[in-house]
Amino acid sequence: MDPKVTFVVPCYNLANLLPECINSILAQTFEDYEVLIMDDCSPDATPEVAQSFRDPRVKHVRNESNLKHLANYNKGIGMAKGKYVWLISADDCLSKPNVLERYVAMMDDHPDVGYIFCPAKALQDGEETDVVPWSFHGESDRIFKGHEFFVRLLSSNCIASPCAMVRSDCYKIAQFPLDLPYAGDWYLWCFFALRNDVAYLAEPMVNYRLHEKSCTNHYLSEDKDVISIDEINVRWKVMKNAEEAGCKLMADKCLDYIINDYVTRIHMKDSQNHRQGITFEGFEQSLSRQIDNPKKEKYIRAKVLYGMANNYYLDQNFSKANMYYLKTIRERPVMLKAYMKYALTAVSR
Repeated sequence: MDPKVTFVVPCYNLANLLPECINSILAQTFEDYEVLIMDDCSPDATPEVAQSFRDPRVKHVRNESNLKHLANYNKGIGMAKGKYVWLISADDCLSKPNVLERYVAMMDDHPDVGYIFCPAKALQDGEETDVVPWSFHGESDRIFKGHEFFVRLLSSNCIASPCAMVRSDCYKIAQFPLDLPYAGDWYLWCFFALRNDVAYLAEPMVNYRLHEKSCTNHYLSEDKDVISIDEINVRWKVMKNAEEAGCKLMADKCLDYIINDYVTRIHMKDSQNHRQGITFEGFEQSLSRQIDNPKKEKYIRAKVLYGMANNYYLDQNFSKANMYYLKTIRERPVMLKAYMKYALTAVSR
């Protein structure tokens, strides 16, 4: 018979950390699972380590060539036989022996739940430290209505990926999009929450390792632009999903967050030259790639210009605020509030 749960453990050049991850799974009180070690053609001792486990539930799958992380995730998900799929990287680990038992019980009791997660505890230099703040959603276990949690996710990715177990039926509808190398998990949490409820267990039961080989550190050091591009694109992609699903209210909320994100990033670049900011020209290029409706494009541009003007007004940079209010008026003359602020900043500058 097929196992109840499949652990997909992607591993690339992490042979030294793999035993801790696998042993934390083998220590679970719930035992009906399989473990797929997805070795992405690692140049280190991953094959030897993976084959050292004598438990028949542990299987070593070595790719003939390096697929990169998202394609490797999807390959493992495609091979999974379990009703539930838990993707946990080789550098992370479970910290409580009953976490799988609790996850399965919650998912079995709530068939409308698409995935379950808990807060993460950071693991740094081999020591468990504090709860990762952005992964914490309160002191009590609860079931979030999907659209309620979807709105939380629009603000930022608030789930530590090794903490989530997903119903395999969800992965039959969507897997990791290869065009979002940094924010693919965030996209999926949003996609699934549009269609399913979300379960949360308040006890931190998973360790999220902070170290130099993590994907986040890779992008911060090697390809900083990927983070900004992905974080912008994920909301666009989710908005289009919401529109296709007939969820107009959720699509409108996505657009509000998209506009606010553009405003924040342009202001970050313009005022601080922040690495995750974008230029106004970058915004225009992004907008043209995402929108083929001239009317909607003008609406978004006007909203972004108005947001920029307000930011500079708050900075007491009345000259720049005045310039952006004027641009807003030229782009969208019906925005009456822009006229009043334009007049006010004309006097103040």
